[in-house]
Amino acid sequence: MPFPSPLILLLALFPALAFASPLQVENVAPGVYVHHGEHKDINVGYGGDICNISFVVGTKVVAVIDTGGSPKIGARLREAIRSITQLPILYVINTHVHPDHSLGNAAFKQDNPVFVGHDRLAEVMAQRREAYLRNEPQWVGTDDAAGTELIAPALTIAGTRAIDLGGRTLRLTAYPVAHSPADVSVFDTASKTLWTGDLLFIERTPSIDGDLPGWLNVIEQLRKNPVSHVVPGHGPASANLDAALNDEKRYLTTLLSDVRAAIKRGDSMEQTIATAAKSEEGKWVLFDVVNRRNVALVFPALEWE
Repeated sequence: MPFPSPLILLLALFPALAFASPLQVENVAPGVYVHHGEHKDINVGYGGDICNISFVVGTKVVAVIDTGGSPKIGARLREAIRSITQLPILYVINTHVHPDHSLGNAAFKQDNPVFVGHDRLAEVMAQRREAYLRNEPQWVGTDDAAGTELIAPALTIAGTRAIDLGGRTLRLTAYPVAHSPADVSVFDTASKTLWTGDLLFIERTPSIDGDLPGWLNVIEQLRKNPVSHVVPGHGPASANLDAALNDEKRYLTTLLSDVRAAIKRGDSMEQTIATAAKSEEGKWVLFDVVNRRNVALVFPALEWE
């Protein structure tokens, strides 16, 4: 009796992958494709599709940049790739640990790719694995959560490293703690496209899971890239990196200033949640829920300055 193929085994284990329709993607530059996620809150059954996930096609291989929030979304991204090219998928890059960006990784195991990320990513994944796997069925539904894994990088980035796709080079840069504990950006030298991960939000309220002053420092580093296109972690792709960074910096600077002032006045965290960065309300999607979380994270850290 012949042994079942790896694909048949994969579909038997993860039935949600069997009927994966291709995600809609935007061709933002030659060989560069982006799927834009919806602006939904992760805690209310968001479906795994809220961030930007992408792929880049070289002359020899394909690189994936973030995989979505479930194996099903990852499988749909893989189907979008296969509708465009049959080149091998050699690299799967996670810009950071967050579940909406990394929990689609399992859909690409059949390709035997090199998983790539920050040199601290494996450590952070290990710290969060139990919580992410426990919450995944609530986030995306039990069926779509089947087969979810946190897959640590085999190729890690400390500083800057280049990978060759054939005819184009991706330059990956690792940062100190900023939006998250382990952020990486990706720059395609052929098209001058920059993927920031969640170091940049457009339209959606920036969310903090790292160090606010550190993030403001990284914003200035990102400006140094000679960019024709920028793909943020959330929101539309843009040709104007400076304008997008200025909007984000305004919000983060306002938040930092308001929380520091509240602490100096002796306000409680609950009082500060009600007042900090209120001048930014109406300028961002999901402001109320995300800003509240940001204050709750930033306030205790700044109390010890």
